[in-house]
Amino acid sequence: MHVQPANNDVLLVIDVQNDFCPGGALAVTDGDAVVPVINRLAQRFDHVVLTQDWHPAGHSSFATSHPGSNVFEAIDMPYGRQTLWPDHCVQGTSGASFHPQLATDRAELVIRKGFRPAIDSYSAFYENDRRTPTGLAGYLRERSFEKIFLVGLATDFCVRYSAIDARRLGFTTVLIEAGCRAIDLAGSLEAAWAEMNAAGVQRVDDLC
Repeated sequence: MHVQPANNDVLLVIDVQNDFCPGGALAVTDGDAVVPVINRLAQRFDHVVLTQDWHPAGHSSFATSHPGSNVFEAIDMPYGRQTLWPDHCVQGTSGASFHPQLATDRAELVIRKGFRPAIDSYSAFYENDRRTPTGLAGYLRERSFEKIFLVGLATDFCVRYSAIDARRLGFTTVLIEAGCRAIDLAGSLEAAWAEMNAAGVQRVDDLC
């Protein structure tokens, strides 16, 4: 698909960080393959926004914070079901840093999420209680952005929740598959596609 982004479109790059790439604490298979794709795409956009998972040590979403629990187990939290993860993207660590080859110089905003100790944050727009905002929606609206193109990690978690919230907030939303990779935990990818399709998220292979 050949698309020329408009000057009020934004490329939203989700969590392209060392811990989500091969060798990282929560590595997504082939996760680093998104980096050259995103760098190429970013050259076509006037506006780029990045998100960064940014957990304090001992975050409540870490399996190590729940003795007797296992990684990838789901437990009930005050805000709903929560998957427990390996310790990852801890503030100030190399794992939380952006992939070293990711071109970040043109990013106009970096949204850090997941920094509240008691609640996780998949979406670029809301914490996992689905109510606490990150402030991104207000920023995008104040700058008159109307269409969001999403890339990053992982398709079935942070990209998925960001895309669905973008649609819920009224933005035209396009997911570029070439710039994403998935975890696919117990059918999560299939569920993500179904939920995004139902929400009206557009899906393209690439912008070419």
